[in-house]
Amino acid sequence: MPLASTRRTGLVDQVISQLRTQIDSGEWGVGDRIPTESELSDQLEVGRNTVREAVRALAHAGLLEIRQGAGTFVRASSELGGALRRRLERSRMRENLEVRRALEMEAARLAASRRTVEDLSDIDRALALRDSAWRERDMSSFVEADFTFHRAVVNATHNPLLIELYDDIASVVYDSIAQSALIQAPQEDLDHKRLADAIREGDEAEALREAACYLDELLARADD
Repeated sequence: MPLASTRRTGLVDQVISQLRTQIDSGEWGVGDRIPTESELSDQLEVGRNTVREAVRALAHAGLLEIRQGAGTFVRASSELGGALRRRLERSRMRENLEVRRALEMEAARLAASRRTVEDLSDIDRALALRDSAWRERDMSSFVEADFTFHRAVVNATHNPLLIELYDDIASVVYDSIAQSALIQAPQEDLDHKRLADAIREGDEAEALREAACYLDELLARADD
């Protein structure tokens, strides 16, 4: 939705409200770079100092992340999500994997019963990229594709709250994938084809088992 110019009273609060609306509505998704300070100033018809103060307030709340030289990015879709992300970032890898396990197992089960043709296409595309990157031992591309695969499974649940929660812990999920692929450097891949097949066939029990299988293996590696 377009941003509107503000009234001249309570400018910072008004700017915060409008920026929050962009996040709440999904116009700015988690991971998106928001318009620059100058662009926001022009759109909202306020001074850059006002924009800067509003952005800093939302960064403090955990909704935005200011990256020097790169811009400002959406970090979470709600204050709860921001708090959850900060808490997870202070947790041990095993604790994060246990949270991931809970979400991804339920996501796999729901995806098996709710997936659409478009969802299956997204899952297959990510799986193909994932498998290709593994064969070529291109681990950076593998991490990206593996995360995209899991995100596609979560999207296939069509549960807005589950999707939002997963978005909020996305960086933690990504880091756990990178930890496994880039640091532990396993010699064998955790095959995800059976999970994709179970989702395609609408087999909720099998999808649940397959999700538990790879996540339990990741937990075992975390203990090594």
